[in-house]
Amino acid sequence: MELNSEIPTTPPRNASTVVMVRDTPHGLEVFLVKRHGLSDVLGGAYVFPGGKLDVTDCQLDPLAHLDQKPTHLHASLGEPQTDINIATGLYVAALREAFEESRVLFSHDIASAKAALLHDQAKPFNQMLAELQVRLQTRNVLPWSRWITPRMPSITNKRFDTRFFVAAVPHEQEATHDNHEATESVWLPPRAALEQYWNRKIELAPPQIMSLAHLARHQTVDSVMQAARSQLPPLILPETFDEDGTRVLCYPGDPEHSIKQKALPGPTRLMYRNKRFEPVDGFEALFA
Repeated sequence: MELNSEIPTTPPRNASTVVMVRDTPHGLEVFLVKRHGLSDVLGGAYVFPGGKLDVTDCQLDPLAHLDQKPTHLHASLGEPQTDINIATGLYVAALREAFEESRVLFSHDIASAKAALLHDQAKPFNQMLAELQVRLQTRNVLPWSRWITPRMPSITNKRFDTRFFVAAVPHEQEATHDNHEATESVWLPPRAALEQYWNRKIELAPPQIMSLAHLARHQTVDSVMQAARSQLPPLILPETFDEDGTRVLCYPGDPEHSIKQKALPGPTRLMYRNKRFEPVDGFEALFA
């Protein structure tokens, strides 16, 4: 993973990501997809399904296709300054991206979910929902964190304001990659995913590293969901600086960060060395 040298001049774009989790006999697992190597954003890296907010995400009829009112979704997001239509659209974007990239439809109706897999994939998401009369499930899709790309990005020349949602895969559905934007997929325990990163089997970007370290502190889906319900999603605005020629990403709570209150468990900074981002004190610092 190479450092970016361009500083974007445009504001960050709204985006949504779904951190899908499941229970197994061996503990909690999280779903990751490998982005196509030619992608202009994190090509070749393993990420949670997600993408940019589309205009159409804000145009979906919430009364017909969502199981909660926009006012409730807006309040749960914890962003009073964000327009209610944008807030609702961010939920829709998360569920649309989950369907497009992992073939999971967050619907209460398993028949609708099966029908969606047979539907013409060239049709827009909103049109598919209307034709199949699908009501999307949002009650168990919970805001988890909000990440805004640093003003001096380290691995991309684009900035995003991404809302991370956490959710269990609906019953009787199976997540997989779309073979278009994502070329591979895997379910892994959060710590195992970080071990594969450390052993250079997969590539991860800093938000995924820190999010997996956060998830590694939970053993079950219920534990993750209870944690998401217990507080508003933390805002993570990393700050970057160079120290002795080394790029450093610091997070709230770090001595060099403008916000002194810690927002996430784990280390408060990652350093770019060995062509990747690592905790200053090594692998185990992710779980300290």
